[in-house]
Amino acid sequence: MSTLSTHVLDTMHGRPAAGMAVALSGPDGEIARGTTNEDGRCPGLAPDDLAPGRYALTFSVAAYFRAAGVDLPDPPFLDEVSIDFGINADGGHYHVPLLVSPYGYSTYRGS
Repeated sequence: MSTLSTHVLDTMHGRPAAGMAVALSGPDGEIARGTTNEDGRCPGLAPDDLAPGRYALTFSVAAYFRAAGVDLPDPPFLDEVSIDFGINADGGHYHVPLLVSPYGYSTYRGS
């Protein structure tokens, strides 16, 4: 079994993305929803025993930037960012960070 964490950084403002809605989905549908804290993290979003399989983290990017006072076009360039990833049978910890602005994002497998 594996564990999962995430961390969102607002690259437009150079700070953690506090208050961003995040959803976790797995092979059988939605697992959990949460909101990032003041450090841009969403502790407790995932159970501590994720089975091997395909998962997705979906981040409500446009809603976050609008709440931060950013004037976005309608529709926004990025509305929701979904990161699809796999968890293999070897177990271990999976950290999926998101670095995001209204017009671009990056991710990687962190530690």
